[in-house]
Amino acid sequence: MAKNRFLSDKTAADIDRRVERVLWGLGNPEPPLALVDVRELQKLDRAFYTADDPGLTREVIHRIRIGTIQVYRRPMLLLDAVRKASLQALYLPDRKRILIDASLPEKKHRWREAHEIGHSLIPWHEDVMFGDNTYTLSQDCHEQIEAEANFAAARLLFLRERFTDEARSLDPSIKTVRGLHGIFGNTLSTTLYRFVEVAGAECPMVGMISDHPHEMRRSPTFDPSKPCRHFIQSPAFARYFGRMPEEALFAAVASYCGSQSGGPLGERELVLTDDNGNKHRFFFETFFNRYDALTLGRYLRPEIRLLAASA
Repeated sequence: MAKNRFLSDKTAADIDRRVERVLWGLGNPEPPLALVDVRELQKLDRAFYTADDPGLTREVIHRIRIGTIQVYRRPMLLLDAVRKASLQALYLPDRKRILIDASLPEKKHRWREAHEIGHSLIPWHEDVMFGDNTYTLSQDCHEQIEAEANFAAARLLFLRERFTDEARSLDPSIKTVRGLHGIFGNTLSTTLYRFVEVAGAECPMVGMISDHPHEMRRSPTFDPSKPCRHFIQSPAFARYFGRMPEEALFAAVASYCGSQSGGPLGERELVLTDDNGNKHRFFFETFFNRYDALTLGRYLRPEIRLLAASA
């Protein structure tokens, strides 16, 4: 399941204070945030690597723990781990260096870099931070650490309350998400993700980042049991519709999507059932940016049930 994970209020507030200090140190800049300025302020270095480069082993071997003695004796174990984990970025605390996979599309560098900056801002990550992989941590701990770094990255890239205030003042739509994407300089996918989380705090809202919903356009690697790369619940949606299966919602969205190769794919009102069995009407729309299908669903009203009058 690709659902987003929420932090406790205490943890979120602690991380947010650290992000606030960074933005204050930069003079509370206007969007889009220049990450080069953040690196300079935090005295961080950035470099690129490839998983087939022996230089990666020299760079991180002493920080990755995969049966420590075995790694020292057989350095290629590290490269094997990197490949198996599909590792996209690393943060090396002792060197204050961020490493980004050079094969990653350039438009994704910004989020990966901010994510690693997030790790660097959270002091309790240093003892468990040996690269973005699942080999050194339990799955639950790994997911918690990643959620914390994602939260820090989002608060940083979207300038804390600057994005929140704008998102909540605008009509919840793909058009709005595209506009905010242009202002803050982040990808459409990350903008949709953050928009759902902050604009849907009180009113249920849900987002999906997926393969093309139309069956003729789906990639050969599409997995119908896991159709969404990200299934984004707003706090209110998680509260009332938390048991909604992503497979069912993806199928409902696919029912209205056309096979266009880009741009709007369609829109429709859909009826969803909450965790108590009550039905509610949402408005859904889907946009394809030629890489991902971005779907936004916003709450409209309870579904009215008409009862037949008895004779």
